Amino acid sequence: MDTKPFLKTLNDWIHASEHTVFFGGAGVSTESGVPDFRGAQGLYQSLGGAEMYLGLEFMERHPEEFYKFYREYFMMKGILPNACHEKLAEMEGKGKLQAIVTQNVDGLHQQAGSQKVFELHGNGGRFYCHRCKTPYSFDAVDQFQGAFFCTKEGCGGLVRPDIVMYGESLDPRVLEGAIFAIEQADLIIVGGSSLTVYPAAGLIHYRKRGSKLVLINLDPTPYDALADLVAHESIAKLFRELVIAR
Repeated sequence: MDTKPFLKTLNDWIHASEHTVFFGGAGVSTESGVPDFRGAQGLYQSLGGAEMYLGLEFMERHPEEFYKFYREYFMMKGILPNACHEKLAEMEGKGKLQAIVTQNVDGLHQQAGSQKVFELHGNGGRFYCHRCKTPYSFDAVDQFQGAFFCTKEGCGGLVRPDIVMYGESLDPRVLEGAIFAIEQADLIIVGGSSLTVYPAAGLIHYRKRGSKLVLINLDPTPYDALADLVAHESIAKLFRELVIAR
């Protein structure tokens, strides 16, 4: 597609908006080397049943298998923010972005410099003891092989990533903050999300009447017909071309 008309309209809307919120999914980070999960070439399609490995019950019953899977697909080193993360941080710095609501757990938005980030599914670089809640860093867990257990005297509980697993609810404080941000927005930009993962995808319904909705995703979404502006493109590619000049 010719991206110039799309980018001009998007840029005009960003500068006219008083409260812009970005809602992002896995497609935001694929250019950084983070695997997609639900796309046509996603991890769930290639592995089959991969959701099982991220279930709370599976982790508790099979900690070694869980950690083998988690270390291979989530504990990747050298992953850096791409043009989308960097552009969003730039927008926030210029007062043109009020919040990021992300389904990702890679922490790349914060690494790029964004401050107001609501991580709906947690952060895969943080860990804590499932029993005593003692926090652990990525480096502390990474230096061991296999499952990692709490080193606090008298505990020995399984240390788990600080993510929302299947069978768990979203953090109510994060959810409340994300809903409030979306309710206040007069411009919502959705990028790299299939908008099929609930309850996260349902947050779009909290947008206020009259707000503009922009969808940027490689594949069509169930919300395309409701959006004011749609592009089936890489979000990183488009944001690399987006110039926040004013």
